[in-house]
Parts: sequence; structure tokens; C-alpha cells
Amino acid sequence: MATSAAPAAIDALLNILGAAPGLAEARVIDGPPGVNFTERLRIYIGYSPGSDQAAELQQAFANAGARRRDEDAVISCYAEARGGDKDMRLRRNQVFGLLAEVENALRGSDAAPEAPTLNGTVLWSEVTGGSLVEAQTENGAYAGLGFTVAYRARI
Repeated sequence: MATSAAPAAIDALLNILGAAPGLAEARVIDGPPGVNFTERLRIYIGYSPGSDQAAELQQAFANAGARRRDEDAVISCYAEARGGDKDMRLRRNQVFGLLAEVENALRGSDAAPEAPTLNGTVLWSEVTGGSLVEAQTENGAYAGLGFTVAYRARI
């Protein structure tokens, strides 16, 4: 029996977002950023700038008998949009567009009925919270959006 659903949930989230048609233009990255990425649209799973924390989880006994546990967790994520121009409005709209596609990918549909359960790894998941950062850099406008994907699992 697994001690946590977090590893499987993160893997499933990466797989779901990597296959999402609406995110075809974005690079979905596992963990902290590397160097020299040329893609202007990116989504990091298990990473948020300024924090080393990839996920946070809490567990409690599901019922008497202590055989099963409920796990509530949040996975840190970060979307960013960069451009070579100074158009902040465009970058902000792009980064919120990425978040909208993440939310769409996690909704159940005929094509992906298991998406809200992260392909069966958790009971449910949802996008929660967010924090927008905007900057003008020497390389142009930048918008970043830290967000979390929360889930509940029974282990």
C-alpha cells in the first residue's frame, strides 16, 4: 500500500497536461526550471518560484480501525508567458489562458472521464488559488501565475 498518492498524482497531472490539446503550444515541465528554454509559454508542475516545496500534504485516519487514510494535498504549479516585446496585456492574457486550459484539462468529459481523479490516482482534484506576477525585463514583458492543484485521496 502506498504511503502517499502524491507521486502518482503528480505523474498523472503531467501526463494529462502534456496531452491536452489546448496546451500544445506550451511546454509542460516536471519540477524546477532548467536553463536555456526557448519556449515562451511554460507550465511547471511541482514548482513555484521562491519556494522549494513541490507539494504539501496532510493525512488523517479515514475511519476507526486505522486501515485507510485520507490525504489532502496541494501541488505547486507555475505558468509563465514571455515575449520579446513590451505588451504586458498580451502576456497576462496568455498566462491566464494557460490556467484556463489547465482547468479544462482537469474537468471530466466524454473524452477524459477520469481527468478530475487524475486518471484514478485520487478521489478528486481541482485548481485552487493563484498569484500573478508581471515584469518588464530586458527580454520583454513577462507574466507568471503561481497556482495550486488540490486533491483528496484515500490510501
